[in-house]
Amino acid sequence: MLDVAITRRLGAFRLDARFTAGARGVTALFGPSGSGKTSIVAAIAGLTRPEGGHIRVDGVTFFDAAARVFLKPEKRRVGYVFQDARLFPHMTVRDNLLYGWRRVPAAERRIAPEPVVALLGLDHLVDRRPATLSGGEKQRVALGRALLAQPRLLLLDEPMASLDAQRKAEILPYIERLRDELAIPIILVSHAIEEVVRLADTLVLVKDGRVQASGPMEEVLGRLDLGPMFGAHALGSVVGVRVAAHDDADGLTALAFDGGELTVPRLDLAIGTAVRVRIPARDVVVALEPLPERISVHNRLRGRITEIAETADGFSEVRIRVGSADIVAHITRHAARRLELTVGQEAAALVKSVAFDRASLAFTAGAVTPPRPGSAAGAGP
Repeated sequence: MLDVAITRRLGAFRLDARFTAGARGVTALFGPSGSGKTSIVAAIAGLTRPEGGHIRVDGVTFFDAAARVFLKPEKRRVGYVFQDARLFPHMTVRDNLLYGWRRVPAAERRIAPEPVVALLGLDHLVDRRPATLSGGEKQRVALGRALLAQPRLLLLDEPMASLDAQRKAEILPYIERLRDELAIPIILVSHAIEEVVRLADTLVLVKDGRVQASGPMEEVLGRLDLGPMFGAHALGSVVGVRVAAHDDADGLTALAFDGGELTVPRLDLAIGTAVRVRIPARDVVVALEPLPERISVHNRLRGRITEIAETADGFSEVRIRVGSADIVAHITRHAARRLELTVGQEAAALVKSVAFDRASLAFTAGAVTPPRPGSAAGAGP
């Protein structure tokens, strides 16, 4: 369990952050720039000292103001990956990877070099120097170096912020593999909702130095009362589905869940693969009448309205329960009034297939198989 409750004055800015998260998976600190996300991870890493509160990771107290406990950064065993990789330019990739590993007593080396090199696809890079690597390759080396320092916790402070779309697409699958195959809790700092949906299990919404909400990612992202904090571009629904069928002729894939079926552009995934789908609220149309058959919208999900919330800027957020999933729609207040929408009313959520892009789809975790303690411990990459 990760337990954070810290306060600190930074000039006119006051940090007062409190949240808990599980000891497995990815916890995302999400919010606008300047909200305090990096200040939180810096305190967890021991790079700054809060004025009050506590930080505990898996039963180990990193900081406790009341008990006057402040564990030095090197004693915390936290892996930290920054926006820029910060590799040692005079060292090869191999020596960068082994920098922290060589400083850990042999008896405490739970994660071995060879599995990490394979996990991050670094085999062909180990003899090169950082100056010859792409941005995505540098970040993968930084991830490997952090892992080989045998961390209790991995902190990723916007590790993809400096990457272009192509490099970001390159590194995302590797972070997914870390999440799925290593039993190490990860804290991800991000202001990109697509990264959060794809990677996070727990979502912590931070604004103006305070945690506004925290909990399972799907629940927090779909809360209507948080819409103004997320913004219309980020508010939406996350639905767990499985690949049901492929239509190769038309380039489509059918995704099934207990509320129906979604049709999305063709995915190169095996039948039965679990997928997490994000449906932006602004891409959902609410319908009450019987749906016409001659309509271009593939995805027509029938359910019942469970919540309606009005925003200060003239819009309404509508939650429709479809099976065990909640679909959120962002519509004008005028439309909600014209349709006379009420809680308990039957309704349909319409979503175009083109509303789904690769960034809105995330593969959920499969079987977790962390490296065996001591496996290949004596070998270098």
